[in-house]
Amino acid sequence: MTENQLKHTYLVIDHLRVYCEYWIDQSKPAMFLIHGFASSTYTFHRLIPLLKEHFSIFAIDLPGFGRSDKSTSFTYSFQNYAQLVAKCLKYFGLERVIIVGHSMGGQIALYTAKLVPDQVDKLVLLNSSGYLKKVKKSLMYSSYMPFFPAFVQWYVGRKEVKDYLENVLYNKALITADMIEEFGRPLKERNFYKSLVRLARHREGDLTTEQLRDIRKPTLLLWGEEDKVVPVAVGRRLVKELPEAELITYKHTGHLLSIEKPLDVVTDIVRYTCRTNLV
Repeated sequence: MTENQLKHTYLVIDHLRVYCEYWIDQSKPAMFLIHGFASSTYTFHRLIPLLKEHFSIFAIDLPGFGRSDKSTSFTYSFQNYAQLVAKCLKYFGLERVIIVGHSMGGQIALYTAKLVPDQVDKLVLLNSSGYLKKVKKSLMYSSYMPFFPAFVQWYVGRKEVKDYLENVLYNKALITADMIEEFGRPLKERNFYKSLVRLARHREGDLTTEQLRDIRKPTLLLWGEEDKVVPVAVGRRLVKELPEAELITYKHTGHLLSIEKPLDVVTDIVRYTCRTNLV
């Protein structure tokens, strides 16, 4: 392994094995990347080689996803995920960090900024989820039925991985066998579906307007205009309610912005951080 190669390891945090990819250059600002729902660090595989020219990089698979443990005792709430991120920052000794969050990872980034504001310099939110409520009580109660994980597995398995990818990418030509393999990997694990059930139970709901207005951090919102999962209207609302936010949108781009427009995304991130004197 050369010094320029990304390192891969497992952190043990609260008895959980958390998969982590990192590349450290002490002369560069630290950046922590958080993927979204049913995803992994693979979401950022086209971004990281470009980002590490400007930043020290840290990216994890959240518990329940990717290569991390699919625990049946972990509390899959945004607050608990934020606490886990804070513990990762402590593990690496990161006192100041730029947090990048995609989709659900955007909410976890916002929760982290509320939890440890002194450690978060700024936020970059890629097609971030926003304004979703907690699941209905009827669904939450149903999740305790013994058959429910099997039902979730059946429901998810009705479509091929390629079908899901076609929904999140505007440019379908980007779908590769490797991408299908990476996004399909957790679908083969029984505990993955148990994790999804626990997430449905534990997820508090996205931050409210009042909570968002309390987050006074420079925030760059990047959005694909053709996003079918989290429409750009969510970004236009967030930019009004986050006190120090700005929004950039990309034409002919879907939900997986980091895969469709990696060079544009990195260019805009670097430009923004230079302007705010962080690089």
